[in-house]
Amino acid sequence: MDGRLDVEVDPILLHLQLLSKDIIVRPLDKRARENERARERARASLMAKTKPGRKDLDSYNIKGTNKVVKVGDCVLMRPADSEKPPYVARVEKIEADHRNNVKVRVRWYYRPEESIGGRRQFHGAKELFLSDHYDVQSAHTIEGKCVVHSFKNYTKLENVGAEDYFCRFEYKAATGGFTPDRVAVYCKCEMPYNPDDLMVQCEGCKDWFHPSCMGMTIEQAKKLDNFLCSDCVSEDDAKRSPNSFPVAPLSETKVESKRRKR
Repeated sequence: MDGRLDVEVDPILLHLQLLSKDIIVRPLDKRARENERARERARASLMAKTKPGRKDLDSYNIKGTNKVVKVGDCVLMRPADSEKPPYVARVEKIEADHRNNVKVRVRWYYRPEESIGGRRQFHGAKELFLSDHYDVQSAHTIEGKCVVHSFKNYTKLENVGAEDYFCRFEYKAATGGFTPDRVAVYCKCEMPYNPDDLMVQCEGCKDWFHPSCMGMTIEQAKKLDNFLCSDCVSEDDAKRSPNSFPVAPLSETKVESKRRKR
């Protein structure tokens, strides 16, 4: 015995102490480095979890209503400017703090006029873009619920309500890019389909056309029995009276303001 106490020294602490004195020492051994990395991962994992005092909620009751919001629902959120329409968002997470203040993490939908390119002719009145813009908001700003349909399902609706919207594009808020970046076009004007516009289907080529692009009014188009576009009209057809323009019978719903996409 030389009178010294045998104590266990933390190699990491010793290493740091030596470094603080500008003493050059050998790097930590492999096991020590692995232990330190494990501790760092554990600390990062704890920080990534819900903050202390917060708890995840399965649902939230909209104040003053009997409507229940759950994760995955689409909601209408009150804007700061009362003159503007409500914002539309998809709820990604609901949580409450120790004072029961409820917050929602949302993914915003953009209206065409809110995008970098602005609203274009083929954008529908109820069209939205699902953006990559996420945010955290007070649940008290939720005014109501809505439904954002796929484009295909929206065109099948018999009646479009105030809370019905549709989405066919995802939108990158920072760059203004869209996914998909290409869609089918129709008519001589070669524009994507706007479900708000009446279109007529050619019995020959089966393509769809805007009455205005065919030199007709909407009223004239609705009175037609069937329709052939200019490319499909034969010489004999061209000699017929204008009153015999061929638009498909209304009973077959081939002249409609909300056509079923082929």
